[in-house]
Amino acid sequence: MLFRKKIDRYCVYCAHSGKIDDDTMICKKCGIVPSSHHCRRFRYDPLKRVPPNAPQPKQATADFSL
Repeated sequence: MLFRKKIDRYCVYCAHSGKIDDDTMICKKCGIVPSSHHCRRFRYDPLKRVPPNAPQPKQATADFSL
């Protein structure tokens, strides 16, 4: 999922941007922009992407009782 070919081209995942708050980014190329902004200078940075949480395995309580 992190290295898939087709990704969303948002400033949140761009190597040229930095986070100011949840809704605002600062871009080296465009200045202060919303986090949903994108431009032609987009360069993907996989370290900025947060993967979704993995589902928790189901545990049977009867198997672990004493």
